[in-house]
Amino acid sequence: MRTTVGIIGGGPAGLLLARLLHRAGVDCVVLESRTREHVERRQRAGMLEQGTVDALRAAGAARRLDLEGLVHHGIELRFDRERHHIDFPVLTGGRTVTIYAQTEIVKDLVALHLASGPPLLFGARALAVDQPESDAPVVRFLHEGRERRLVCDWVVGCDGSHGVARAAFPAAAARTYTHDFPYSWLGILAEVPPSCEELIYARHERGFALHSMRSPRISRLYLQVPNGTAADDWPDERIWDELAARFAIDADWTLNRGPVIAKSVTPMRSQVHEPMRHGRLLLAGDAAHIVPPTGAKGLNLAVSDVRVLARAFDALHTTGSARLLDGYSDQCLERVWQATRFSYDMTRMLHAQPDGDAFDHRMQLTRLRRITASRHAAAELAANYTGLPLPT
Repeated sequence: MRTTVGIIGGGPAGLLLARLLHRAGVDCVVLESRTREHVERRQRAGMLEQGTVDALRAAGAARRLDLEGLVHHGIELRFDRERHHIDFPVLTGGRTVTIYAQTEIVKDLVALHLASGPPLLFGARALAVDQPESDAPVVRFLHEGRERRLVCDWVVGCDGSHGVARAAFPAAAARTYTHDFPYSWLGILAEVPPSCEELIYARHERGFALHSMRSPRISRLYLQVPNGTAADDWPDERIWDELAARFAIDADWTLNRGPVIAKSVTPMRSQVHEPMRHGRLLLAGDAAHIVPPTGAKGLNLAVSDVRVLARAFDALHTTGSARLLDGYSDQCLERVWQATRFSYDMTRMLHAQPDGDAFDHRMQLTRLRRITASRHAAAELAANYTGLPLPT
């Protein structure tokens, strides 16, 4: 097989990149190791920055998003049994965020690809990227029981932090920065209408809690738990009781309870791989960076990578200039580190620190008081949360 851009990974990053390239007249092939059924079931993030929504619209992939997405105009911070609203449009000049599950984005993009898009091979497990420094890198992959070769002008790895794309970087040519947090998130999907109109971020002495949603009928909630916690250690009733305690305020508010339909534990980690390009191999999304979910940046960072890449490949295709591709890694990493910093700060501010003391507790409350009392501080949070604009 031969193509201009070989894309490893059929998650939202790989699929969106392929869609944008196809619309720009750049041929590509997507290799996804899992089945279609698997990728369309994976539960992931659901908060979309304004730029992510714009990118999906530009790709012609926002029909259901515009019909079903829940536009949010802010978030609520809870601490000391108080509630404080952060108004995004007022603080950012009109920017909002939208709740629309990553699972649905993948379904939308897969349907578009299969109807009129570039080749998308499910069950195609990439084995290695050979000769990434050459003008014709090769992706070796296993498909339908036999090994095959995809010869490319360029390869883009959207296959996560443990994928073959990152592994193809020589150790001497790359560095990975990692920080593991001393706690995890216990997350549930519940078949119950949300108890709030916008996301609630709650800081409590017993640990952090987050109230989100997937639709007007499905709630998504999280609890801070110790690392090593098993989901089965928490019966449903215990989860609801703990959520109610951490969300409690001195006002009339009730947490809706309902059947738990999914339960999982997610470790918290920050990780950045530098650079994001080696030869003609480029990384995007989780293959290059991972952030804790507190700042809701993971999916949105992947989409911003893809937007930069698509623009760079379009420039190469139409003008022959590789200038934007040459600047891809530096441009993306500047944004990645800002998002990593924001996610780290949000995580440290809102989570009970296992080794913390009374001083740490007071510092967390002081940071929260600063945000809720200062328009400048609230505007900085709102700008980062809704998404920093891409450089022109």
